[in-house]
Amino acid sequence: MAEQEKAQELSIELSEEIAEGIYSNLAIITHSNTEFVVDFIRIMPGTPKARVKSRIVLTPEHAKRFLAAMKDNIKKFEDIHGQIDTNEVPPFPMNFGGPTAQA
Repeated sequence: MAEQEKAQELSIELSEEIAEGIYSNLAIITHSNTEFVVDFIRIMPGTPKARVKSRIVLTPEHAKRFLAAMKDNIKKFEDIHGQIDTNEVPPFPMNFGGPTAQA
């Protein structure tokens, strides 16, 4: 049994660059019959253009596992820090409250 457990171990490497993470304040999810694509985007105030900072492609099975893991982690977070309020958030403004041109 110990040999089976040892064979199932997975070593995961995390480079310094990836460990820093990428900030995202918008995610767009699309899918086909074979995959889910999650684009993580950073929108900055006063900037009319936003760029995809990271794209993750998942199989439908992994997307569903990811959803379950997110639900579990959000529940754990809310158990400690309280309910995350998303009801009073207005629709995301595309100008993000940046400066407007004056005539």
